[in-house]
Order: sequence, then structure tokens, then C-alpha cells
Amino acid sequence: MEEFNPIDLKKLHIPSLNSHKGQNGKLLLISGSKLFHSSSLWALKVASRIVDMVFYSSVDENNEIVREAKEEFRDGLIIPRSKIENYIKEADCILIGSGLPRKEGEETGDDDTRVLTENLLKKYPEKKWVLDGGSLQTITPDILPANAIITPHSREFRALFGIDVSKENVEKMSKKYGIIVVTKGPEDFICSSEKCVNIKGGNAGMTKGGTGDVLAALIASFYCKNEAFLSACAGSYINKKAGESLFKKVGYYFNSSDLVDEIPKIMKEFLI
Repeated sequence: MEEFNPIDLKKLHIPSLNSHKGQNGKLLLISGSKLFHSSSLWALKVASRIVDMVFYSSVDENNEIVREAKEEFRDGLIIPRSKIENYIKEADCILIGSGLPRKEGEETGDDDTRVLTENLLKKYPEKKWVLDGGSLQTITPDILPANAIITPHSREFRALFGIDVSKENVEKMSKKYGIIVVTKGPEDFICSSEKCVNIKGGNAGMTKGGTGDVLAALIASFYCKNEAFLSACAGSYINKKAGESLFKKVGYYFNSSDLVDEIPKIMKEFLI
């Protein structure tokens, strides 16, 4: 497994001077719950800085938080869970799972996480999907559409596939299901059915809650206008570099909100 070459970041979509709203990505976020408020808000914040439009769908409590924070969220729409299918067709990519309840039957504002996720994946397999958190912890891998990106940590990987994380197992599962697997850790293993890379870096400050939600939203934002494998690698690399940049400033003492704020600076450094 070779290391990711950051020169490939130059292949990422850059907004054209002649583009208008909507041409640089539309992302649908299906995330958050009564228990996990911040997960969806971190995802929303990082995505709204990259794509043109974010369709945000969470439970009523989170939707209301975002309505009250409209000064930070101008380029997007708040979508009730009952209306999400109206926006799936318009969205370039859908991120589902960040902050969704982990156990079947818990209240999400609509169906439980497994039913909600599986129904949408079955109905819209042609869409670009990124799955994280609660969705990964409640589904079975056979439901995953081709070219979906999943972002499990080691426990989620084992729960989903029944085997431990290793370079060989990540490669095996990506080929078996035709998906892109991003395993999170001090060294991220990223595989498609055709190739694999490893990305080292980050630091222990990135073990704090929410950094995985930031990563998933970053990958999904790139996936709106780029191919899946590049989006996964770019998200992993930039997320780690943002963590390393924060470490130089404040050591381990930063949180996921700090990480969100640092990412645009890292993107400017490597992309423009």
C-alpha cells in the first residue's frame, strides 16, 4: 500500500470564475439526533464552506438551532425529515449517519436509523453516498451501493464486516462490495476496488468527539464534484494536516470547532 501523494490534491474541483450558485456542489446532510446535536452542526459548518448549497435535515431541535444561526448558514435550506426525498434527486451527494442514533428503535424524528438508511440506499443506489456513524453501526454491508464511501473507525469496521481492521482486510472489503473504505486512525487506510493508499499524520488532539463527523462532511463535500477515491483521500489528508497545524499553535488543546475553522486555511495552502 503506497502513501498518498498530495500533488493529487491539485486535481480537485476549483470553482470557476464564471460559475454560479449550485454549480460547485449541492450536499444533502441527513444527520443528528436529540442526543447528538453537535455532530450534524460540525458537518454542516465544514460543508457550507466548500459546496454552494447544503440541504440540512435533522430532528426538529437541531433544525431550530440552525434556523437561529442563519447568519452563519446563508447558503442552504433546512429540510424536515419527511421531505428529504424531495432533495435527494437535486443533491450531488448525500452524507448520512453523523450523529444518528446508534441503536435500532431510538427516536430520530422519523424512522429508526437502520430503516431510514436502508430504505434510502435501496431507493437511490445511483446517487453518491457517504456513510458514517449511526448508519454504519446499524446496516449490513450488502446494502451498500457501488462507489459509496464509508468512514468507519476500527470498532465500526469490525461491527460492519466481522473482521478487524488491517491493510489487507480494508482492501478485501472494498473489492468485495465495490465501495471506498476510509478507516480512521493515526494511519488512515483508504481503498477502492482498484487501488489503496495510506495517509499518516494527525495527533492525539484529534481523538476528541466530532473529528470523525468533520472528516465525513469534508469527504462528502469533495465527492459532490470529484470522483470517490480522490475525495476520500483528499478529505483524510486535509483533515490530518488541519490537526497538525492546530498542534503547532495550541498543542493537543483544540476541539472539532477549531478543526472546522482550520480546514479552509489548509485547503488554500494545498489547492490554490
